[in-house]
Amino acid sequence: MEEQVKAILENEIKPALAADGGSIEFVGIEDGVVKVRLQGACAGCPGAAMTMKMGVERILKEKVPEIKEVIAV
Repeated sequence: MEEQVKAILENEIKPALAADGGSIEFVGIEDGVVKVRLQGACAGCPGAAMTMKMGVERILKEKVPEIKEVIAV
């Protein structure tokens, strides 16, 4: 599951965030909770929480149903 999450982050989510000057780093996964770190413009963006829930979490849950939640650390 970890490799699948990393591939989705790298190939689908990172390019979208990069278009707005941001990035995302995989930190780990534990009990279905994916931990990521937002970087670049995303790190201080007021819309980052919305990006996490409506973007990153939604995409990962669609593609990997075992994921329960995505959190920023």
